[in-house]
Amino acid sequence: MGRSTEAHISSSHAFMKSRAIFLAGDPTLDFLNTRMRVSQELVDCLQSDDDVLAWLNEAGFPVPVRDIKIKPLSLLHSARKLRESIRVLVERRKVGHKGDPQILNDYLAAGQNYSQLTWRTAHSLIIDVVWRQDTPDSILSPVARAAAELLAFADFELIKRCEDQSCVFWFSDQTKSHNRRWCSIQRCGNRHKVAAYRKRRREKSTLHG
Repeated sequence: MGRSTEAHISSSHAFMKSRAIFLAGDPTLDFLNTRMRVSQELVDCLQSDDDVLAWLNEAGFPVPVRDIKIKPLSLLHSARKLRESIRVLVERRKVGHKGDPQILNDYLAAGQNYSQLTWRTAHSLIIDVVWRQDTPDSILSPVARAAAELLAFADFELIKRCEDQSCVFWFSDQTKSHNRRWCSIQRCGNRHKVAAYRKRRREKSTLHG
């Protein structure tokens, strides 16, 4: 018997914890940050369909609510394609240049949603938005929607890339002073401070040597 050409995504999927880091202050930028630099090498946190589902779940995006079948790794490939197209658009938007949103628009076109009234308690009613998710692109359509909203409405003066030259992380500067420079103090800020301190020590040593 030949190997199955379909992967099964169950609505009762037990999601593992994503290996991604959530520090951007915006889900679209957190999506870009699933590709990071570790020890001078680019590392992709998304290595499987399960990795994509885990990230979607942890980031607060909807995941399939019924069992579906897709080709193995098709969700992974689709997620990487969407992520890198968003990265290009964010980079273009940041420097004030026009970009081509066709790939993003294709993911938006794949999405369909409808409203449902949910009656939680006798006095608590909400209207939920339910996404139809039966293909890789439709599963990722809510991410595309978030990216489109970021590109169209965000103040890109506050959308920044970490100032550490070796870091590829993006973030939304939500500080009061709007002077955030690093993806995080722990990851890059402290490393910069240590490097600056060592440089001053070397310069002082040379001056008095």
